[in-house]
Amino acid sequence: MHKVPLFINGSNFSSQSDSRIAVHNPADNSVIAEVPNTTEAEIDLAVKAAADAFKTWRQVPVVERARVMMTYQALLKQHQDEIAELLSHDTGKVIADARGELWRGIEVVEQAINMPSLLMGETVENVARNIDTASYLQPLGVCVGITPFNFPAMIPLWMFPLAIAAGNTFILKPSEQDPLVPMRLAELFTEAGCPDGVLNVVHGGKEQVEQLLAHGDVRAVSFVGSVPVGQHVYRTATANMKRAQCLAGAKNHMVIMPDANKDQVINNLIGAGMGAAGQRCMAISVAIFVGEAEAWIDQLAEAISKIRPGLWNDTDAAFGPVISARAKARIVQLIAQGKKEGANCLLDGSMFTLPGHDNGHWVGPTLFRDVTPDMSIYREEIFGPVLCCLCVESLDEAIALINNNPFGNGTSIFTASGATARQFRFEAEVGQVGINVPIPVALPFFSFTGWKQSFYGDLHAYGKEGVRFYTQAKTVTTRWFADEANSGPNMTIRLQE
Repeated sequence: MHKVPLFINGSNFSSQSDSRIAVHNPADNSVIAEVPNTTEAEIDLAVKAAADAFKTWRQVPVVERARVMMTYQALLKQHQDEIAELLSHDTGKVIADARGELWRGIEVVEQAINMPSLLMGETVENVARNIDTASYLQPLGVCVGITPFNFPAMIPLWMFPLAIAAGNTFILKPSEQDPLVPMRLAELFTEAGCPDGVLNVVHGGKEQVEQLLAHGDVRAVSFVGSVPVGQHVYRTATANMKRAQCLAGAKNHMVIMPDANKDQVINNLIGAGMGAAGQRCMAISVAIFVGEAEAWIDQLAEAISKIRPGLWNDTDAAFGPVISARAKARIVQLIAQGKKEGANCLLDGSMFTLPGHDNGHWVGPTLFRDVTPDMSIYREEIFGPVLCCLCVESLDEAIALINNNPFGNGTSIFTASGATARQFRFEAEVGQVGINVPIPVALPFFSFTGWKQSFYGDLHAYGKEGVRFYTQAKTVTTRWFADEANSGPNMTIRLQE
């Protein structure tokens, strides 16, 4: 049995905790590792290591910090096959999807290499006579990242490379359901030249998160996960005077106009709705067919019926299992509820099993039509390979559906009309919009800009907003006295001119 260690002060650290969590392979439910519930003393040790390292790391020139990132991204590319295979075993993802996830994380590391430019402040000469003003971006201190199970490589890489390149130190608390990839990321980061204590990894559940949220030496918390937990993390962190950036749930819609390319619509809906077994916060879970496009639903059903889940190394498999028995039970329950509430289930994957892997957490592709906004399968984030189809008569009706939804992570439209696309882009009250792009996750020189109940905080993840989240501005106003006559005291608030 592999007992997953902590990673504190530059090396693996064997936890003394008596409480451990089993890590399961989702494909067959076998136990592949045990992860400790980090003790209170060990959390304090990790925070102290990060706080001590911050004193020297913040003084390392930004170009040297950027060089660490350059080495790190090279190591990630060198080890990409190893990491992707580990990720597949940890999450059940098919290997192509695992590689794709890792590369989306590597792109953020590449953006962190640009930190010398990203940290440039502003200056104005002669704001008043012989007075100049400049602003600087300086690091906060110890930052914490709390990451979910569905992207154990990408989302940690959204967080700690930017934070550390900006001069902070970091404590990562990955999901207890798949901790092996985050541990490997930390080991490679040390190999890239990261000094001891700059990056630390602790494990556990709610108790460990609560301790980090309350710790007096933690300055900022970045979280990705469900709505209830995201709300709690945001409230708790801010109540403890910390910055918080919490990415939460989603219910993402794709609008299909009758003038769209039908084959492109069907192919993109399958990938965006079923990829990663639907376990993406940017997955398309609702398809809105406008007008005559409704006729395409039967062809969509036929195309989806031809895909199937499978093992990570099965090149014909479209996706793998869902993460846990609990996740599967919830998805199956919602499918049953959808049928009970009157939705027409064209494809039902709730009884799917993979021969030889009957204990795995398998859910087959599922498709509903005649869904209405009051149904549970529309209102709740299913987080499984389930696509709901609604039909409306106009673009205005489609936009109203999207804007009435409490979530605002992402949405997309497929159309051949520039005017239609512009109206949709302008009127959709959603943070990330795709035009003939199903999953509009921006590259990391932009930011991940979820709205409404999909995000709690003021500054979004990665991009320029991510850099600002991990830094604070210092404004310096300077005057050097020349041999000039003393004009006497200035008794007003204005600068002397």
